[in-house]
Amino acid sequence: MKRRLSAAVDYALALLMLLAAWWYATGPMAMPTYLLPSPLRTWNALAGIAMTGELWMHLGFTLQNIIVGLILGCIAGTAIAYVMTRFPKLATWLDGPLVILQTAPKIALAPLFVVWFGFGIMAKIVLVFSLVFFPVFIGAVAGFRTLDPKMKDLAKLLGLSALQRFRRIELPAAMPEVFVGLKIGAVQALVGAVLAEWMAGKVGLGYLMTFASATYKTPLLFAAVLTTVALGLLLHVALTFLERRLLSWKGVANG
Repeated sequence: MKRRLSAAVDYALALLMLLAAWWYATGPMAMPTYLLPSPLRTWNALAGIAMTGELWMHLGFTLQNIIVGLILGCIAGTAIAYVMTRFPKLATWLDGPLVILQTAPKIALAPLFVVWFGFGIMAKIVLVFSLVFFPVFIGAVAGFRTLDPKMKDLAKLLGLSALQRFRRIELPAAMPEVFVGLKIGAVQALVGAVLAEWMAGKVGLGYLMTFASATYKTPLLFAAVLTTVALGLLLHVALTFLERRLLSWKGVANG
């Protein structure tokens, strides 16, 4: 509890220092508004689109794409990692193609996704999925491969089926590493979702940034950027909370 409170205080102090530097740059230093709008102008722009409902429309669309991509990427990454660790020959066959796909720059492939899947939501979800899949996959492989052999022997003694062993022993044991990959993937998912909306979209936080930049509405641009940062922090907090709830047994075991 004390550790969480200390971290919250540190975050609050860092935020206050950032706001103070921002105010000083736009106040006493008199930096031009088109380069750096004041916190008040940015807040007014943010409050304006929030009151009209425009902010929630863009935020909801981006969040929807991220959540769908996270869920699909987590399921696919964990499932394929499990299959590859259970069947070494299959891992040998798939290792090469997966390495090639992993090293391919997903951001550079974004235009291809638009060509293949159109300007709709599918291209955005595919891009987010591709950015989430590999961090989760790598974490899950590490988790499944480091499973204590004694746990496997215990599963045999209990006569557990393959599905029961996966659900009760193997998946819980791999979950810490899966969450590490999922947290990394969440950051990349946010970047991918915004990028996809930059390139092809009429709604979303990425589109809002593009619109504000094209119309030279710098306060609105900063408001959209700050909303994106807040969304990233929210995703991190949500995943941390989910990790603590699902892995509460780990803390008890360590204690």
